[in-house]
Amino acid sequence: MIRSQRWFVVALFFLAGIINYLDRAALSIAAPLIQQDLHFSHAQLGIVFSSFFIGYALFNFVGGVLSDRLGAKLVFGVAMGVWSIFCGATAFATGIVSLIVLRVLFGMGEGPFSSTNSKMVNNWFPRREVASAIGVISSGTPLGGALAGPVVGYLAVQFGWRWAFVGIMLLGLAWLVLWVTTTTERPHDHPRISGEELALIEAGQAGQEAATLAPDGAAAPLGYYLRKPLVLATAFAFFSYNYVLFFFLSWFPTYLTEAHHLSLRDMSFATVIPWLLGSIGLALGGFVSDGILRVTGKALLSRRIVLAVCLGATAVCVALAGRVASVSGAVTLMSLAIFFLYVTGSVYWAVIQDTVPREHVGGAGGFVHLLANLAGVIGPAITGFIVEATHGAYGSAFVLAGGVAVLGSICSAIWIREPRARALSVKRAW
Repeated sequence: MIRSQRWFVVALFFLAGIINYLDRAALSIAAPLIQQDLHFSHAQLGIVFSSFFIGYALFNFVGGVLSDRLGAKLVFGVAMGVWSIFCGATAFATGIVSLIVLRVLFGMGEGPFSSTNSKMVNNWFPRREVASAIGVISSGTPLGGALAGPVVGYLAVQFGWRWAFVGIMLLGLAWLVLWVTTTTERPHDHPRISGEELALIEAGQAGQEAATLAPDGAAAPLGYYLRKPLVLATAFAFFSYNYVLFFFLSWFPTYLTEAHHLSLRDMSFATVIPWLLGSIGLALGGFVSDGILRVTGKALLSRRIVLAVCLGATAVCVALAGRVASVSGAVTLMSLAIFFLYVTGSVYWAVIQDTVPREHVGGAGGFVHLLANLAGVIGPAITGFIVEATHGAYGSAFVLAGGVAVLGSICSAIWIREPRARALSVKRAW
């Protein structure tokens, strides 16, 4: 694996995922200081959290479509540069309007991350390794969230919250140099790939178009796939995943400082535990799903099992997390919730790879990601208004997040399944 060029691409995306969530989680870690410095109410802070997802959700789709047309390497390189610059520019915010504008632009830069890495995996990997590769890539994001607590917390305490954003911007720009100089869009363009690895990739991708939702004997446009119930069901399940994730990402640090009276330092370290378990869950989920696929020979059955079971477990844990009285209980339950949630993280993208032809993987994945990230637009703001209306109580917000996860589990169990007469039985091909 170390000498494999396809897994080197995964390693680069893994590092990019760490930087992605380190940048994204920085605001929630520094939120108590920013709220005090800029005099924000809970409702205003919720709006600031949500503003990121306006640009982010839109460019999930835009980035996916552009990766199909211009190439994932170019689109992601530009995205990394844009989000790094606007992350650093957060240091210049002077009030709610400037901070909202910067967060929208920052979100636009981060938007293409998942759809472009899905497109690169589609270019570089045989079918039987798709979920595993996406899982490894995605496992970097919670690791970045885990690092955000101590790194941003330390920088904010020692140098002020503004300098913390400048510092982490430099990491993204350094990574961009590595990306530009070491990767290619497709494996056959890479000067150092071995003939053996190239043959393995091409053989593993052969015949994948037959296992899609495409109508027989016709090349369907992108819109055909975006209207399919299976694709829309995947988007809603992904929406429930993101609702819980962004509830945790945006508000759990503030919850610990307000409801359990942790200091910024203690809170920064307490948030590491859920992120670390989430990283394990993300890396594990792809291998579990691909393992079930190898046993059953049915791609969507393997994806449905993981989604329905793990979203249901997430719902129970997150609903209870806001009801316990102790810090240890809240952190433990939220850690379990994030672990089960992240086991599903690569599966949404695997469903798209299983059912959409290669030329539309970026656009379809970006569309699903756009709908999913509407949870980020509304979720943090709804939580802010709930906390404001209940005079600082968070219990109802936790229960609501759990309820959304339940709906995602039910949706997955009902609608994510092999189309009739076109069941995806690939066991004999492997």
